[in-house]
Amino acid sequence: MKRFTVPLAMVLLLAGCGTSERPSTPSVTPPAGVSVSLAQWRSDEPVHALEVAVRNTTDTPVYFADVQLVTASFRTLPAQRTDATLKKTERTDLRITYGPANCLPQGLPEVQPATVVAHVSTGSEQPRKVVFNVPHPDPLLARLLRDECSEFLIKEAADIEFGPEWKDDGKAMRGNLVITRRGNGAVTVTDMGGTTHFIVTPEHRPLGVLAAGRQRLEVPIALTPGRCDPHAFAEAKKAFLFPVRASIDGGQERVVIVVPPKPLQDRLIPWAMKTCGLG
Repeated sequence: MKRFTVPLAMVLLLAGCGTSERPSTPSVTPPAGVSVSLAQWRSDEPVHALEVAVRNTTDTPVYFADVQLVTASFRTLPAQRTDATLKKTERTDLRITYGPANCLPQGLPEVQPATVVAHVSTGSEQPRKVVFNVPHPDPLLARLLRDECSEFLIKEAADIEFGPEWKDDGKAMRGNLVITRRGNGAVTVTDMGGTTHFIVTPEHRPLGVLAAGRQRLEVPIALTPGRCDPHAFAEAKKAFLFPVRASIDGGQERVVIVVPPKPLQDRLIPWAMKTCGLG
């Protein structure tokens, strides 16, 4: 039997024919005159979104096929299609969602460097991968990371939520804020703030302490309408994002955003409009 020897180069060539993988397109620097920064509008906050603000100082149109935020501080989501052609512009916002913060159980992490990765083309060329470096530390990402991880630390110790029973006494909607133990430590609920639509009035401040050996705490609160103009009800983007300030074992206060369940939300808006004389 004859033995055939195949040259190594041919083996590698044949092996490559058996896979559909292609070498990744190398990252390249952004087109001249094109830069990005990060911003967030009020309507972005409830849906975990932000704006990639693009500036094009040249007369050549720039096409963004997709955009992706990449940073160790937040979970990386797949690139999101934008399909936007931008002429010379001081600022054009490309809206994308971003992933959950990567929080630590032992404290607040430092914000990590970030890049905006996009497939971009100028003129008639084909889109290519481009990496924009976000100036570090970015103040928006630092704030988002701090807020989300502060909330994470409190939620590791206790759940804070609206209670199930709410009654209209003619002047206010009254019910309880319920704190239920999840982890260790004494949880002090210092205060609860209102929203664009509702004023919160607790019976006392601080609201209460969930002692280390206690499993549940109910704190009475009252809600009253904060604004009674029709425009306010038409722009109810943050009507139900109630900030609650709390701390664990006397440590630094953190903010937790507490949202009433949907059935209660559906009661509160008609009630507030009626109380304001708009219903």
